[in-house]
Amino acid sequence: MTQEQPDNPATGTGSSEGELIAVRREKVDKLRALGVNPYGGRFETNTSPAELKADFAEGKQVRLLGRISALRDMGKTQFFTLSDVCGGIQCMLTKKAVSEEDWSVWKLLERGDWIGVQGETFVTRTGEPSVRVESFRVLSKALRPMPDKFHGLADPDLRYRRRHLDLMSNPESAQRFVARSRIIHEIRQYLAARGFMEVETPMLQDIAGGAAAKPFESYYNALKKPVTLRIAPELYLKRLLVGGFPKVYELNRNFRNEGIDRRHNPEFTVLEVYEAGGDFESMAEMMEEMITTVAQNVFGKLVFDQYDEEGNVRRTVDLTRPWKRADYADLVKDVAGADWFDLTPEQRRRRAVDQLGIQIGDGLDDIAVTQQVYEKLVEEKQDSPLFVCHVARDLVPLAKANPERPDVVDVFELVMNGQELCPGYSEQNDPVEQLARLKQQAGEETQKIDMDFVETLESGMPSAGGIGIGIDRLCMLLTGAASIRDIILFPQLKNRA
Repeated sequence: MTQEQPDNPATGTGSSEGELIAVRREKVDKLRALGVNPYGGRFETNTSPAELKADFAEGKQVRLLGRISALRDMGKTQFFTLSDVCGGIQCMLTKKAVSEEDWSVWKLLERGDWIGVQGETFVTRTGEPSVRVESFRVLSKALRPMPDKFHGLADPDLRYRRRHLDLMSNPESAQRFVARSRIIHEIRQYLAARGFMEVETPMLQDIAGGAAAKPFESYYNALKKPVTLRIAPELYLKRLLVGGFPKVYELNRNFRNEGIDRRHNPEFTVLEVYEAGGDFESMAEMMEEMITTVAQNVFGKLVFDQYDEEGNVRRTVDLTRPWKRADYADLVKDVAGADWFDLTPEQRRRRAVDQLGIQIGDGLDDIAVTQQVYEKLVEEKQDSPLFVCHVARDLVPLAKANPERPDVVDVFELVMNGQELCPGYSEQNDPVEQLARLKQQAGEETQKIDMDFVETLESGMPSAGGIGIGIDRLCMLLTGAASIRDIILFPQLKNRA
């Protein structure tokens, strides 16, 4: 009785990975015996598979390269798809079009191999834009086979751990990352057109400031001092406002030594923007314009379906302007009762637990209890864009207090798709007030206050507006990705058991 081989998780075949690699190694040896370098060299192109298909015309001489992602053997005529992460195009090779030696080389190639081709464009009888191959060059003979062409790489964990296999076998995943690149490009174009200058600030910092989060800690041997990976670039960007940059931004990585879930990765990308003379309202206007501009330029639409991990639509986000604005306290009253802020802290805690069904940790103070109600009953239920304005003063120590309501600050939290996407502030530029607010936040841990930043403010920072937008969450929104891991090329994962 013949024992059935278990499926290879990457290929979907019954053959063992070792057997498949051994066959391909033999083909590498045969290529070398024919005088062909299986790992090629320079090959100049004048187009790419996706570019050619998007701007197709018959009778053009083209040179392009890509991976053989599909292959149909019809004897003396071979149809194959040449592709990269941006897309693919059909190619046709006939035995009579090449020499016997080149035909022998071709018969040693298969799905997964990289080649460069030269030929002329034409349209098949079925109307398919194609390239009639006149010559080709081997650029890389893959030793490991591609995932099964019908099933792709179905295991989500394997897709994240072996992203290269995911990209070559799952077009939807590949297109998400192409879209991410275009989103970031459009953001930079938008800011450059409005006079903002891009800068880079330290990722290794003596004191992790600009947010309340647990940093990754390390030690700098050369300087004999502890350092942290930054949790935010804010304090350094404000130093640049003091130095004379009127419009400045950074689009780069932050690091927080905290949990991992569908919306959080310890290494993530953030855009922070600061504008002298601005405030939280001007920054809200800029965010509304920037996001809709990017969405329209990259996707040609303003309405986006959001999917769960099973691929079902769970909500729809409509970015059509104007976006709504609402006061934080009013939103809380709408869900928790008009008398919420008239209750004692203990009464608020009891109502949150008993009537609203919110789980409240024992260590949370009264402001944090209200914030839990807001997050669970307002933020998580919000689909389309909403600017939530004027949050509690103690929640945002780096923002200016509202002159008419000193218990709140002039900020917005841009909420959509059930999560906060972007906060924006009227930035605190009074050094005395800033120090007092930082001391209040730090409590007994005053060593965590960046006194160098406070001293910098004493040299004069102009009044300014600032924002920080999570690029990963924006990309999730615009691509409909169910998890942040689907929009970060190499997310952090637990070690396999």
